[in-house]
Amino acid sequence: MPADEDAWLAKTGAYMNRRLIKGCENKMENKTIMQFFEWYLPANSLHWKRCSAQAKALKEAGIDTVWLPPAYKGAGGSASVGYDVYDTYDLGEFDQKGSVATKYGTKDAYLQAVRDLQEQGISVLADIVLNQMMGADETEEVMVEEVAADNREKEIREDIRIRAWTKFNFPGRNGKYSDFCWNATNFSGTDWDEAGKRTGIFKFQGKEWHKETDREKANYDYLMGVDLDMDCPETAAAVETWGKWYLDTVHMDGFRLDAVKHIDFNFYREWIKKMREHTGKEMFTVGEYWSADLPRLLHYLDVVENSISLFDVPLHFAFQTAATSQGGFDMGSIFNNSLVRARPECAVTFVDNHDTQPGQALASFVPEWFKPIAYAFILLRQEGVPCVFYGDYYGIPHDGISPMAGLKTLLRLRRDYAYGQQRDYLDDSSVVGFTRAGDEEHPDSGMAVLMTDAAAGSKRMLVGKHFAGTRFFDGMRRCSQPVVIDENGEGEFQVNGGSVSVWIPEKAYEKIYVQVE
Repeated sequence: MPADEDAWLAKTGAYMNRRLIKGCENKMENKTIMQFFEWYLPANSLHWKRCSAQAKALKEAGIDTVWLPPAYKGAGGSASVGYDVYDTYDLGEFDQKGSVATKYGTKDAYLQAVRDLQEQGISVLADIVLNQMMGADETEEVMVEEVAADNREKEIREDIRIRAWTKFNFPGRNGKYSDFCWNATNFSGTDWDEAGKRTGIFKFQGKEWHKETDREKANYDYLMGVDLDMDCPETAAAVETWGKWYLDTVHMDGFRLDAVKHIDFNFYREWIKKMREHTGKEMFTVGEYWSADLPRLLHYLDVVENSISLFDVPLHFAFQTAATSQGGFDMGSIFNNSLVRARPECAVTFVDNHDTQPGQALASFVPEWFKPIAYAFILLRQEGVPCVFYGDYYGIPHDGISPMAGLKTLLRLRRDYAYGQQRDYLDDSSVVGFTRAGDEEHPDSGMAVLMTDAAAGSKRMLVGKHFAGTRFFDGMRRCSQPVVIDENGEGEFQVNGGSVSVWIPEKAYEKIYVQVE
């Protein structure tokens, strides 16, 4: 970065002014996120360079924001996907856990990837994993209470002495950036007794699980590894200090927060405030609260005062259920109980991610045939911020999964034509749709979207009287015959069985296909 940082910032336009933003509402209107990784990327430390190489193409495809994977050293070293947190100050710079580079590359390559994305006008979200730490350097004797795995509030045995992996000294870093070392006082529990060589859920004596966490297992504060005790002032201060260092080092534009249901809900509300105050940037933030229970998501948002967004997990499961119901799902109800319907300004919609892909603990991969329908729902509607999965865009070679057919077309349709008033036609159990009226700011914008999980069908839908006499063509090229809009602004739109068609004005269609061909 040039010495005159402010001049560089102004030149690239990558950052907001460094004034303090008050009353941030965490908004990201008309933007599209890409999760730029999947679980089984090659462990060749080249991913940051891959990201740099793809930056321009991503912008041209209609991607405005990229969510990068955890960038710091995990317990698995260069094989770690990043969720087994070891040293958050090691961004691929120190010889720790068997390697200098992370799975994704070196610190220099990471910082370059962030700059390359931002120079294309793409915002960067950093993946923040704070709940659990793994790969400690030494053990300590700790007095614990053993609790039931399925009821963390139920004590099984008390006054047990175990050896826990709780001392993190980071000898490879040798105090650079921070001389803070972690020990048992910073944690509230673990799941492994090294002395007895056995698993269990062990709550450290003198500690309590945070009360404002998910109610699964009675209290789902503890997840894995050694669990950070955010009630400990020293722990909270260390996390705050690190967060400011990370911001000053990387200059990211926002955060994706991992496993928020396992961390005291109040913690991130205050932590995000401090990070925003430190940078003077809005710092768009989305949390992963993995639950299909909408009331739980809404409660979380209430506690954090709607200061962040959440991924719409209920909608993901609606997609997965619809795709596996052999046409028996009520498509008209697909948004029932979704976050994007209940609180659209706080919803980040998605089809799949690294946890739902095949082979993972939360595997619930949406079948290939339904993906175009699901992506049409999240990309072409006005509510929510959509997030595109790397594995859908580039494929997942590990499982022989090819890139999703039609995804790039849907992204272009979103970027150029999905504007204006939205009218819903979610009035059938199979054939449903919606229209966008377009606007003057985006030439030839407007569309009619029709999809079905069963047999082919049609629906009369209103796109607007300003389209009277205009021929609409299927931008997905599933239906070949045009639809002529009548004097009332309506048309009888078609869709093939188990498919989606996106009908756009003839001039828009020509821009995509005819002029290219």
